[in-house]
Amino acid sequence: MGRPLPSTSVPAADEPVDYSDTFYGQVGGHETFKKIIHVFYQGIAADPLLRAMYHEEDLGPAEHRMLMFIEQYWGGPRTYLEERGHPRLRMRHVPFAVTPEARDRWLAAMRKGVDAGELSPMHEATLWDYMERAAHSLVNAPSDPTQAL
Repeated sequence: MGRPLPSTSVPAADEPVDYSDTFYGQVGGHETFKKIIHVFYQGIAADPLLRAMYHEEDLGPAEHRMLMFIEQYWGGPRTYLEERGHPRLRMRHVPFAVTPEARDRWLAAMRKGVDAGELSPMHEATLWDYMERAAHSLVNAPSDPTQAL
């Protein structure tokens, strides 16, 4: 007789999920990430270079997508995957000229969002490290169009 297989069941949608052992849960869950992403999108709305990358007049849907993605990435609900599939970050950003300047402006807006989250120093450093790496990885165009990347 072998050992029983581990449970692979997923909680029903109406069952509460314990996120306390995840980064998502440790920083305050939905409310914390909602604040971070909302402040970030205020920065996007105020920056002409970044705002021009959004074709939607209302940034609300983009803010919601980012919130779902970031919550899932840090161990929260898997709503992004259920609604939009695999994130494929680089593929989703290919249509946009993400220059070093755009990256730096994005990081400035995200810095305000992360600061608004009022995370512990350890959690802040972990989150910020990810944001910096993600932003740098998405650069796909030179600042000067005559230069190659």
